[in-house]
Amino acid sequence: MSANKIKVLHLVQGLGVGGTEKVMQLLAIHTDPARHAVAVHSPADGPRARLLREAGVQTFVGGDLGGVLGRFAPDVIHMHRAGWAEPERMRAIRLYKQGALQAGRAVAVVETNVFGRHDASPGAQAMDATLFVSRFCADRYAQVHGIRTDAPRYHVVYNPVDTDFFAAHALSPDQREYARPVCGRVSRPDPGKWSALALEFLPPVVHELPGFRYRVIGMTEDARKFVREHGLTAQVEDVPPVLSDAELAAFFDTVSLLAHANDTGESFGMVIAEAMACGLPVVTHPAEGLRDNAQLELVEHGATGLVATTAEEYAQAVLYLLAHPDEARRMGQAGREKAVRLFRVQTVTQQVEGIYTDLLARCGRQS
Repeated sequence: MSANKIKVLHLVQGLGVGGTEKVMQLLAIHTDPARHAVAVHSPADGPRARLLREAGVQTFVGGDLGGVLGRFAPDVIHMHRAGWAEPERMRAIRLYKQGALQAGRAVAVVETNVFGRHDASPGAQAMDATLFVSRFCADRYAQVHGIRTDAPRYHVVYNPVDTDFFAAHALSPDQREYARPVCGRVSRPDPGKWSALALEFLPPVVHELPGFRYRVIGMTEDARKFVREHGLTAQVEDVPPVLSDAELAAFFDTVSLLAHANDTGESFGMVIAEAMACGLPVVTHPAEGLRDNAQLELVEHGATGLVATTAEEYAQAVLYLLAHPDEARRMGQAGREKAVRLFRVQTVTQQVEGIYTDLLARCGRQS
């Protein structure tokens, strides 16, 4: 390993199928190996560990974080976290950073702050940069806490999407049959990821379009109960979870649009961005108050999808897109272009690499 390579250690709380873990995986895999040596630490194992290892990324699962920091000796520690205080992890990071500084080594600590939360704990003082995953999160942070979100301390860095892969492996907008009466939904099987809109739009749509089908990844027990009680078992398909982008692209190829609904909103909206990369228009809704609303940053009403506020509006939006395939294709193409422009993993990774380099230079590292 070249002594001049920047050693980056990504920290996550698990290696499961969630969006936070996927963002970490994409950054770790796509960081330039000629200039960086990358590793990942997680206290818990999960399916993404195998994908990381297959891509040649060193993984540390379990064990004491302080010990991992000592063995890998990173120049950059990149935390992927919700944003609230984590005294145990921050203590290990602060001790490591203090030791490195005493030895004359520059160390930068970066967080991807998934939900745009403010950590006012003493441990947060070790943080050199905060990356917000949407402009919405940065603006809300500034509004609520009265803290300017300016560089070099703060940055907006959209979550990465492998748009090149989706362009190569998913149907293009020209190939899609947008009039096919099938829509899809993707989430974890977590009630907190659902809105009543995700189910209440179904009866009026099925009434108008009896051949309609709803393919759902991440069905909850409450959702299954709703489907049974409303006699919709023939229209709703409970689809097993997917892990890889190849599986996700194959799923998106079976639907004409993405139905997104989550009462807590999205701080970014990974599935929305991936659907856009595959050329699908998206139907979504606003969240109330100061809840996450970055879904409206991704889905521009009438441009990359439609925004509805009630179950009736939601149903009408779905029916409109299915009845107007040329409009759906236009929105799908616009969404695909937006995803490439803003979320392409190579572009996002280069932005993050530039932040690493700038922070280390400010800490005194000579490149």
